[in-house]
Amino acid sequence: MTTVAEILRTKGNSTIYSVSPTDTMLTALQLMADKGIGALLVLEAGEIAGIVTERDYARKIALQGRSSAVTRVDEVMTRKVHCVQPHQTSEECMSLMTSNRMRHLPVINDSHELQGLISIGDIVKEIISAQQFTIEQLEHYISGTPSVNQA
Repeated sequence: MTTVAEILRTKGNSTIYSVSPTDTMLTALQLMADKGIGALLVLEAGEIAGIVTERDYARKIALQGRSSAVTRVDEVMTRKVHCVQPHQTSEECMSLMTSNRMRHLPVINDSHELQGLISIGDIVKEIISAQQFTIEQLEHYISGTPSVNQA
């Protein structure tokens, strides 16, 4: 099983984009647009205070007729943030994301230091990759030809 640490290594880019609770949603939206991402951690004094997503904007700003230029991040962010640790598996992450209907998980170590952020896309990509590897191995086994890893 693939661990969160392996997913972060495969992902490559370890930059964690964040905003502060007092930033405006316009600032948050601009950062998300500039970086091509759908969520930002909300950090206060280096600690996770929440997470803000495009979904938060759509539901709590746009649909309510509020202005992103004056609405603060802390007015719309999700305060209860589920986190995972590097040793946890992709299957555990998928289960947590599915049961809580969320798309992003911060990764923290045993000292509660922020290590990264993984998305549902990162998890799905890893699961598909693992399944593809298994399929290829089974095809080689069935056909009696050595796999690339065995040659």
